[in-house]
Amino acid sequence: MDARSLRGLAHPLRLRILDALRLDGPSNSSHLATRFGENTGTISWHLRQLARHGFIEEEIGRGDQHERWWRAPTRKEILDTSELDRAAVSGVVKELLRWSFGRVTEYLQEDWPKEWREAGTVAEWTELRLTTHQLRELTERLTGVVEEYLDAQPEPDALPVVVQLQAFPRQPVQKPR
Repeated sequence: MDARSLRGLAHPLRLRILDALRLDGPSNSSHLATRFGENTGTISWHLRQLARHGFIEEEIGRGDQHERWWRAPTRKEILDTSELDRAAVSGVVKELLRWSFGRVTEYLQEDWPKEWREAGTVAEWTELRLTTHQLRELTERLTGVVEEYLDAQPEPDALPVVVQLQAFPRQPVQKPR
């Protein structure tokens, strides 16, 4: 994901629409409008913006000339922070992160059976000390593990799962002498 495509997500409703299409499958503007309490014209406009930036595509062969169906193609979203103009996209990045972590909050507030609660995790490791090479290697290995599951055929009782990975350096705090 680069700065240009990131701007295509610069609206909370677009993020919700994209999430719905990724997790729940194809839909049309009427269904999405009902789901999100919006009018179909607003939803249609946001769908076209998402399509223009390559996040979704029309599902050919479904619907008719009055009803377009949309789907989110399978792809991983990796934000390449090395190419971002921080000033130009800082608001977009903040909204994207707010939305992303909002899903964690929703999950924690929902009522899940014990086996699902025990299977998931929200974890943080703060004692790591890595070089740039080690951080890159860690990120690539963890991404590889997730991609193994993306390539596998889902089992009949499988549910949509969101995996978030954030790995970044932190500026050390100067300690008083």
